[in-house]
Amino acid sequence: MATATKSWRLRFDHLFHRRLANPIATRTPGQILLETLGRKSGQPRQTPVGGKIDGAHFWMVSNHGDQSDYVRNIKANPAVRVRVGGTWHNGIARPMPEDDALARLKTLPRMNSAVVRALGTNLLTIRIDLTT
Repeated sequence: MATATKSWRLRFDHLFHRRLANPIATRTPGQILLETLGRKSGQPRQTPVGGKIDGAHFWMVSNHGDQSDYVRNIKANPAVRVRVGGTWHNGIARPMPEDDALARLKTLPRMNSAVVRALGTNLLTIRIDLTT
């Protein structure tokens, strides 16, 4: 993908999610939320995500890989919480660059996967090893 296109898509997606989609989605009952600690502030940061629990793991795909703020937060502190079905689960998040993110999306909820494929610039699988 050309750098100009990638840059435009990343800026658009960041603005769209930060200003419109995320504030609405974090208040939506049933929305899956990922909570990380801000790498600079240390404050909890909640991000609406798509994914699913499979056994003792929660799987998701970041549409901008290492450029996503929550992935940067995970790299600084992998201890996270994920809210699925109204219940919070603690876990340790692990970026999985060796995993085929496109294949992983086929196993995750369709609607979110379609958005990730459409707006994504650098797909990255994230596995959260659930501890509670």
